[in-house]
Amino acid sequence: MKRYLIAGLLVWVPLGVTVMVINLLVGIMDKTLLWLPEQYRPDTLLGFHVPGIGVVLSVIIVLGTGVIVANLFGRKLVQLWERMLARIPLVRTIYASVKQILETVFSSGQSFRKVLLVEYPRRGLWTLAFQSSTTQGEAQAKTTAEVINVFIPTTPNPTSGFFIMVPRDDVIELDMSVDDGLKMIISAGVMVPQWQPPGGEKPKAVSDASVS
Repeated sequence: MKRYLIAGLLVWVPLGVTVMVINLLVGIMDKTLLWLPEQYRPDTLLGFHVPGIGVVLSVIIVLGTGVIVANLFGRKLVQLWERMLARIPLVRTIYASVKQILETVFSSGQSFRKVLLVEYPRRGLWTLAFQSSTTQGEAQAKTTAEVINVFIPTTPNPTSGFFIMVPRDDVIELDMSVDDGLKMIISAGVMVPQWQPPGGEKPKAVSDASVS
């Protein structure tokens, strides 16, 4: 009975959470329709509510904003907007933090693209880490070996962690994706991604909670 119960939960809980998250996101984006005059809203024109139309409007708004801020005039508007936000104590902290994270992730093609194994916090202990970039500038020039920037996330909250510079020869690159690496970290090693080792051996189990 326990095995069957766990097997059923592994099917319905992820599905339920997925539906809830998608429903929440669609509901939030549908609220953008409230920006339209009432006589031009789809609900008024069609006579009934169609879920998801707000997603289309949200995409159009995001793309339009991108087109505007991509030119010199748009950048000036953004700078003016950010100076206004910088005068609001709590808002400026949240806004600056989120923007810095997004700029870090999207600005570099190497950011968090590789999952690594590094010996941390001492020799003989291994932990998962992400390559944030290759080190350049003074730090690279003054080291005897080529080093790379590595972010070591904490469990179960991977948004915090440690930044270290590690010699490239001291890291092991893994085949797993960043998503799989995050799952393993968040689950404290319970969720182990499938891996097909060389030689055609049997793949490792996906999870210690496997019901098979």
